Amino acid sequence: MNDKTNAGLFERAQRVIPGGVNSPVRAFRAVGGTPRFIARAQGAYLWDAQGQRYVDYIGSWGPMILGHGHPAVLEAVTKAAADGLSFGAPTEREIELAEAIIALVPGLEQAAMSAIRLARGATGRNRLIKFEGCYHGHADALLVKAGSGLATFGNPTSAGVPPEVVQHTIVLPYNDVAALEAAFSEHARELACVMVEPIAGNMNFVRASVPFMTRLRELCTAHGALLVFDEVMSGFRVALGGAQSVYARLIPGFAPDMSVFGKVIGGGMPLAAFGGSRAVMSQLAPLGPVYQAGTLSGNPVATACGLATLHEIAKPGFFDALSSRTRGLVDGLLEAAREAEIPLSGDSEGGMFGFFFHDSLPQNYGTVMSTDKDRFNRFFHGMLERGVYLAPALYEAGFVSAAHSADDIAFTLEAARQSLRTLRG
Repeated sequence: MNDKTNAGLFERAQRVIPGGVNSPVRAFRAVGGTPRFIARAQGAYLWDAQGQRYVDYIGSWGPMILGHGHPAVLEAVTKAAADGLSFGAPTEREIELAEAIIALVPGLEQAAMSAIRLARGATGRNRLIKFEGCYHGHADALLVKAGSGLATFGNPTSAGVPPEVVQHTIVLPYNDVAALEAAFSEHARELACVMVEPIAGNMNFVRASVPFMTRLRELCTAHGALLVFDEVMSGFRVALGGAQSVYARLIPGFAPDMSVFGKVIGGGMPLAAFGGSRAVMSQLAPLGPVYQAGTLSGNPVATACGLATLHEIAKPGFFDALSSRTRGLVDGLLEAAREAEIPLSGDSEGGMFGFFFHDSLPQNYGTVMSTDKDRFNRFFHGMLERGVYLAPALYEAGFVSAAHSADDIAFTLEAARQSLRTLRG
């Protein structure tokens, strides 16, 4: 008889799946212990294989902005699935989803499914800039770490990525204006694009400063490089118009040249898209010479799920309520840490948040990695034991959904107070 406990399932999984999981952070290696194997989810909660309930602050790493099993989303998915799971042909629903995204993010005149290749094709240049601590998926050219200098080319961070594949990728420290200016001074004529998470969620929660973002926009405009916003995590999560709408309120006339979206636009199903001006997007096949294709692109069930989610989050007052609840969680965590006399900093925007065992908010990856990892790991397990599921690594942001109630936040903060008291020693 198979062992249905978390430990038993993990042992079984390791026999057939490398590391026992299908995405590295799920393995709990950063925090230690046994991964929880989730059996079901509803609203703001997860239940593991042993029947233990947790208040969920991962939300499938962002897309479950309505919580799990929202009735409108389930109805849309059920109807779409009954009509057919996949066709490999165009559907009206993918047009509707593109129209909905464009309506919410005015800078997008068209939406599609690729980005760096398009930037290179549109500019006729090869080099690109990314920032340390920002994650843009596991494409070879983006699996890089910083070189030895401020404006040097990156080195592969994964086996199987040849050095020549990342030779055109420059890695810079996040929020460092001087390093950015140095890179443009040396490589401006070769730069196709700069790709950035405006609010980074893969070094916990770190937002780009206004001076940094202002200068980034100025340099890209002056030298003809495209500014690409990776809003896979922040898009429709931090605000209805994405993080770019947050910066547009702070920087007059601000807009990126292209934006990449995922997670939320699929409502929990696999889906991603990117868009930009009509002039840039017209370079894509079948109109232009930049190739892109995908058998499951515009999948009818995923687009139905995404459309239902976008319709719900666009309702009046949705983000005001979500932001207030998330801010209340972060403020409560900071107050609990003050009571326990433990250094803690935190920040949030919309339904996305992060906290650090550090006396001030980090501005870059290096500072994030210098925060108290051991204390975070102990706090993580203390919260898990008390029924609160946080991201199992200090470098991952957290998410609050519309399904989180005031009672859920209060439950979480009481668990935090108890867990923080155990850390004082």
